Amino acid sequence: MKTLVTVKRVPDPETTIRVKPDGSGIVTDNIKYVINPFDEIAIEEALRIKEKQGGGEVVLVSIGGKSVTEQLRTGLAMGADRAILVLCEQPLDSLAVAKLLTKLVEKETPELVLMGKQAIDDDSNQAGQMLAALLEWPQATFASKIDFAADQKSATVIREVDGGLETIGFALPAIITTDLRLNEPRYASLPGIMKARKKEIKEIPVADLGADITPRLTVVKMAPPPKKEAGKKVETVQALLDLLHTEAKVI
Repeated sequence: MKTLVTVKRVPDPETTIRVKPDGSGIVTDNIKYVINPFDEIAIEEALRIKEKQGGGEVVLVSIGGKSVTEQLRTGLAMGADRAILVLCEQPLDSLAVAKLLTKLVEKETPELVLMGKQAIDDDSNQAGQMLAALLEWPQATFASKIDFAADQKSATVIREVDGGLETIGFALPAIITTDLRLNEPRYASLPGIMKARKKEIKEIPVADLGADITPRLTVVKMAPPPKKEAGKKVETVQALLDLLHTEAKVI
């Protein structure tokens, strides 16, 4: 089975994010970048699928500048076979990303596309669903468990929903987006890091894919969240109830 896995470069969750004074974006100086954590889970799941089936290919795909090579090398060090980098310096909305991925899927013809359910920088949670719609493929989002039929022509996914867990089955090829409880990603081993240096990262100029990436969505302004106000201490339960009723207005 060939599995295509998307990889997005995002700020490290441990990094302190500061908004530019004019609200046009975030301050990028001295920020460490990593693989989007949900995408890292997708890479791990693709590797486990390959190991369980005894073969196949795991291909990483990312969109961005040459700096994304660092994150692709990390994914290759984990065990992926090769990577594709679509060179694009302009900001992209979710639909543009889905259109570019559609072109890559048509070229690579994988049986499965694994994606993180969302990126932690914009939290859009849209690209996977849009890609499935453009390809007219089945999709399963927020996957917490994935199983395949013996003939590898269909899959069963347990997905997390508001009311609990939902189990769905569908034929391949398909799109699956991964949730936190699907697995625990492995660390890249030293031999894996050494091998990653020799693995292919194919660079494709965005214009070569012929996709319309005209933005439909524009970020007007960013602002830091308001600072939390100090709490209040009360002496009695009745005083607490009074404040919940008169100020918080929750009862």
